[in-house]
Amino acid sequence: MKNVKLRLIVMNFLEFAVWGAYLTCMSNYLGKAGMGSLIAWFYAIQGIVSIFMPAIMGIIADKFIQPQRLLGLCHLVAGLFMGCCWWMGLQSATPNPSIFITCYTISVAFFMPTIALANTVAFRVLNEAHMDTIRDFPPIRVFGTVGFIATMWFVNCAYISDGHFGFMLGSTLTFQYSYWQFFVSGLLSIILFFYCFTLPLCPIIKSDKRSSLVESLGLNAFGLFKQSKLAIFFIFSMLLGMCLQVTNGYAGPYISHFQAMAEYVNSFGAKNPTLLTSLSQISEALCILAIPFFLRRFGIKIVMFISMMAWVFRFGGFGLGNPGCGLWLFIISMVVYGVAFDFFNVSGALFIEKETDKSMQASAQGLFMLMTNGLGATIGTLSAGWIIDSFCHWEDVMMPNGKVGSFLVGNHPSSWSIAWYIFAGFALVVAVTFMCVFKYKHVPDQPNINRGTATDIDGDAPDGFVN
Repeated sequence: MKNVKLRLIVMNFLEFAVWGAYLTCMSNYLGKAGMGSLIAWFYAIQGIVSIFMPAIMGIIADKFIQPQRLLGLCHLVAGLFMGCCWWMGLQSATPNPSIFITCYTISVAFFMPTIALANTVAFRVLNEAHMDTIRDFPPIRVFGTVGFIATMWFVNCAYISDGHFGFMLGSTLTFQYSYWQFFVSGLLSIILFFYCFTLPLCPIIKSDKRSSLVESLGLNAFGLFKQSKLAIFFIFSMLLGMCLQVTNGYAGPYISHFQAMAEYVNSFGAKNPTLLTSLSQISEALCILAIPFFLRRFGIKIVMFISMMAWVFRFGGFGLGNPGCGLWLFIISMVVYGVAFDFFNVSGALFIEKETDKSMQASAQGLFMLMTNGLGATIGTLSAGWIIDSFCHWEDVMMPNGKVGSFLVGNHPSSWSIAWYIFAGFALVVAVTFMCVFKYKHVPDQPNINRGTATDIDGDAPDGFVN
C-alpha cells in the first residue's frame, strides 16, 4: 500500500512540476521577447486545447490505451515541443512569434490532457488497491503542488550567465525572466515520460455489451448533461473556470511593475514575483489536506461556494495591496488561493469520480477539464486580457535605480486596481447565483447514521455525497 502511494506521489510531483516551471512567470519572458501583447492568447491557448484534447485523450484512455501509458506518451510530445521553445529563445532575443506560439501550442495541447489522465491513473490504481479515493487521494495530490512550488522556486532563483550556473534572489538574470524556464519544463516532461512506464498497470474496463458508435467514441460522457444536478455543476464549473488563468497570466507582470516606482523598487516582493506567488501554491498544498473533512462535513455545494468566495478575496487582495505597506494584502490574496483552487478543482474531480460510471470515468474527467480549463479558462483569459489591455500597456521604463525595464503599467494610477475589482465582482455574482440555483442536500458522513438515499453505481451511498 505504501509503495502504491509513493509511486503515485512521484507521478503527481513531476506532473505539476512540469507546469510550475513556466505557468506563473511566462508573462515576464514574453514581455521581454516582444510578445507582451500576446500574453492573453498564450494562456487562452491552454483553455482552447482543453476544449477538445482532454476529452479525446479520455476517450483513448477509456477504450484503447492504458491511462498510465497514454500519460507518458503525452508528456513525451509536450516535452519535446517545450524544448523547441527553449531552443528558439536561445537563438534569438525576439523569436519569431508565429513559430514560437505554434511549438508552445503543440506542447500545451498534449500537456493539458495529462492533468485529467493523472487523476484517472491515481483513482484507478487506488481502486485496484481497494483504497478510499476521498481519504487517500488528497495526501497524494498535495505532492503535485509541492512539485509546482519546487520548480517555481527553482526558476525564481536559478540563472546561467557567461557559462556559469548558480542561484540568486532579486535578479533579472534568473530563469523566471528567460527562456530557460521552458527548458526546465521540457526536461521534466521527458523524465515523467520514462517514469510513467514503471507505474502499475491500469487495465481498460471492457463492457460485456456491444457499444454504439457514440459509446465507442466516449461521447456518451456528454449524456451527463441530462442529469440536472451534473448539468448545473458543469455550467458553474465553466463559470468558475473563467477565474483560473487570470492571476497565472497577470500576477507576475502586475507585481513586477512596482519596480518602476521609487517607493517599491527595492522591495522583496516586486523583485521576486514568482517567489511571492509561490505562497499561493504553499497554501494550495495545505488546503488539499482539508478537502476530505470539508467534503464529508459540508458537501460539494458548500465547498464550491467557499471556493467561489475565495476568488473574490483573491482578486480583491490584489486590487488593494502593494509590495510595501500593503504586502499583507498580497499575502492574504496568496493564502486564499489554496481554497479557491483546491476546493474547486480537486473536490470537483472527486465529485465527478463518485457520480459517474466506472466505464466512462476518464471521459467524464476529460469533460470536467473541457468545461473548466477549456471553455471557462479560454473565455476568462481572453476577457481578462481585453480588460487589462484597456487599462494597461507595456512600456520600457527607466527605474529609480537607473536600469531600464519593460513593464505592464497602468494608464493611470488606479488602472490595475479597477481591473482586479472587476474580476472580484464577477466571482461574487457567480457565487451568489450558484447558491440559489444548485439544488443539493448533504448529509454529513457519520458512523451508524443513515446518510441518505443517493446511491453510487455499486448501490451504496457515495461517501460524502448525498442528493
